[in-house]
Amino acid sequence: MSDEAKQRAAQEMAYCEHVLAKSGTSVLLRTLPAEGLVTWKHYPQPDVFDPATGAQWYYHCHDDSARLGEHGHFHCFVRPQGRDSEPVHLVAVGVTGQGKLTRLFTVNHWVVGGDWRDANATNALLDRFNVEMATPDYLVNRWLTAVLTRYEDEIVHLNLARDERLRADGRPLEEVREDRSIEVLSELRVG
Repeated sequence: MSDEAKQRAAQEMAYCEHVLAKSGTSVLLRTLPAEGLVTWKHYPQPDVFDPATGAQWYYHCHDDSARLGEHGHFHCFVRPQGRDSEPVHLVAVGVTGQGKLTRLFTVNHWVVGGDWRDANATNALLDRFNVEMATPDYLVNRWLTAVLTRYEDEIVHLNLARDERLRADGRPLEEVREDRSIEVLSELRVG
């Protein structure tokens, strides 16, 4: 990713945050229902999917999210062959209760399921994460796309660290990927 592309992405993130704040809202508030937030439930319903790129995302929060210094996180995927193919998890994007970016992280396979690919194959899909749709919220879609563009180099390293963590366990990879005691594999605090 060129420095110019990263700079444009950072500007787009700031622009989206500015417009939302000026309107008294945030990426978080535009994603969640006005009432009745349910932990673990995907927001919005159904997951956001761009048929032109295969990009997909959803937001959810956990019972222990506050302990992690976040409200919840966006899980970002690409479905390489379109809607009917299995999603490949790229990264999770943690945000505060004010909708500010707080961390990027990768998770074990059992957490999100889908098509597991090694870091190099996963990273090759990063530039496909581009959600250009007006619904459910154009600014949230653009902000999330900009986050993955701005932090692409860091996400590449997170996915490489994810694979190193799995190999370091010493057991067969299939066994480690289904070990429910191992959830987050790599993490970077940002913001």
